[in-house]
Amino acid sequence: MAQKYRSLPIDFSTWTFDGRLREIADRVDDGDVVVGYSMGGRLALKAALRRPGKFGALVLVGTSAGIEDQGDRAERREADEQLADWIERHTIEEFAERWEAQPVFASQSPELVRAQRDGRLSHKPERLAQLLRSAGQGMFEPVWHDLESIDCPVLAVAGALDTKYADASYRIAERVKHGRARLIPDAGHAPQLERPGEFAGVLLDFLDEHFAKR
Repeated sequence: MAQKYRSLPIDFSTWTFDGRLREIADRVDDGDVVVGYSMGGRLALKAALRRPGKFGALVLVGTSAGIEDQGDRAERREADEQLADWIERHTIEEFAERWEAQPVFASQSPELVRAQRDGRLSHKPERLAQLLRSAGQGMFEPVWHDLESIDCPVLAVAGALDTKYADASYRIAERVKHGRARLIPDAGHAPQLERPGEFAGVLLDFLDEHFAKR
């Protein structure tokens, strides 16, 4: 894929949702495709809604457009705040152990979990707590009713085992103007890591359909 399409990961330097939105606006050129996973997918959605027509396409992986029920969102916001408080009182090693034990990651092999460990340990607990307080799902105002204003092609991908986000992917694809949902078999919340070959194939097909030179 790298031989056909240039890719540039954004190594964020800010630790708030709005700060990262500004970084996306500064780093992404007009017509570029933005690929976002989980919170990154929510960032991509919000960035596209703030700057209509800027992006060539969106690829959303394990992404929801927000928690619609106000009560559920308030409960999640409280849970995020409690977790942020816990993170500030513990070491980064303790955070990594707790994070990796979440049921949403149960489909990942021990080898895959270990491969991500160094990245998790590279962060500072206070920064992670700051990010959670501003960018957690409890703080994210749902944008389901705004999705129809997104004009660019949208690919919503989820692992087939991650039923909550599989459903969200289909909903997103139905609401945007040019949407498509794809599920990666035998994958959970991070299909790009759990089944990288299958995910790359789905992504390449989407890019070729919309951007390959003819």
